[in-house]
Amino acid sequence: MSLARISVDRVTKEFRRAPGTTRMSWREFLLGWRRSRPSPTVALRDVSLSVAQGEMLGVIGANGAGKSTLLRLLGGIGRPTSGRILVEGRVGGLLDLGGGFLRDLTGRENAMLAGVVAGLLRAEMAERLPEVVRFAELAEHIDAPLRTYSSGMQMRLAFAVAVHTDPQVLLVDEFLAVGDLAFQAKCHARIKALREQGCAIVMVSHGMHDVKELCDRALWLKGGEVAALGSPAQVVGMYEAEMRRESLRRTPDAPASVTESGITLVPKQNRIGSLEVEISNVGLRPPGPLKCGEPLEVEFDLDARAGVRSPILVVSIVTENGTTCVDTNTRSAGIDVPDLEGAAHVRLAIGRLELGTGRYFVNVGVYETEWSYAYDSHLHAYPLDVEGPAAHRGLMAPPVRWRLEVPAQRTSPG
Repeated sequence: MSLARISVDRVTKEFRRAPGTTRMSWREFLLGWRRSRPSPTVALRDVSLSVAQGEMLGVIGANGAGKSTLLRLLGGIGRPTSGRILVEGRVGGLLDLGGGFLRDLTGRENAMLAGVVAGLLRAEMAERLPEVVRFAELAEHIDAPLRTYSSGMQMRLAFAVAVHTDPQVLLVDEFLAVGDLAFQAKCHARIKALREQGCAIVMVSHGMHDVKELCDRALWLKGGEVAALGSPAQVVGMYEAEMRRESLRRTPDAPASVTESGITLVPKQNRIGSLEVEISNVGLRPPGPLKCGEPLEVEFDLDARAGVRSPILVVSIVTENGTTCVDTNTRSAGIDVPDLEGAAHVRLAIGRLELGTGRYFVNVGVYETEWSYAYDSHLHAYPLDVEGPAAHRGLMAPPVRWRLEVPAQRTSPG
């Protein structure tokens, strides 16, 4: 089996718009008149990178940054306008999970077809199909037409096929958002196994936490160009810093406001965002001091003055000096937030909050679907006091049990 490897050398990709359909008159033709050709749209410009066997590269960037174009070129869909792309090894998965399925075929037939297209013999795919079905958790639906599947079911089947065809190169888009949390954990384990086998993985993702936790390196594309390529923590930090700058730029100059609970929100200080969606009535349950290990609920209202597409909801808990203790969002949790217009109510339930004694702050936010900027974000605004056991130091206070075993002392002969 050849070693999986991806090499992209100074790649540029341009798209030309189709010319107009208006015909040239004879007079224009005889006078040598020429219509001006439309300028090309540059999707990628001078992009270079490499991915070694067993390495995972996370690709981040705003909508229109070139992420989809890069993944499609790596998958052999189209050719670069200039530069060179080398992909060694069998490629599994593409940008649009399930995009190549046929709606009138059953799930079983689509899986067989996808496996054969990926390079397996029909007999090989038939042998692997039971495991594919088990992995996708579609035993009850596998012989139903694909048109009866939900989008999530189609994505689970597509991902299951992709990871069971011995890929040496895996190209996926947001695989961590496929299915519920249990299915995502199964995806994590499968991806880990593939990496240990030498599979090179390129993942386009909007989940910054996932990129930092799972990837070896990260690539930030901005306007089709490489804005940063390096360690995930460094690249994600740069991307988030720009998102904060953009959020501040979009924050309107407005007077401070006071919430019903008496919290003062000051634009461009502890409140940033374009305010296309506004957060109000933030409440913590229970409202008073929380004992370590007790559940916590965070509730707030949203008001989308104009329709916004699939926003991302965020809740985090930080210390007084800003250290993050808890950071969760709907995108990483695999929750598809619908388009919003008008009012909505949000409730986040945390089953056990194992924080040590001290004062913390709850941050809430609603972000644009590509993480480009915040619609509204309240920072370091809502205090949370935790009463923990005296036996603990540090941020976390999980339940512990000490046990000491002392071997019997041997007595020397008298």
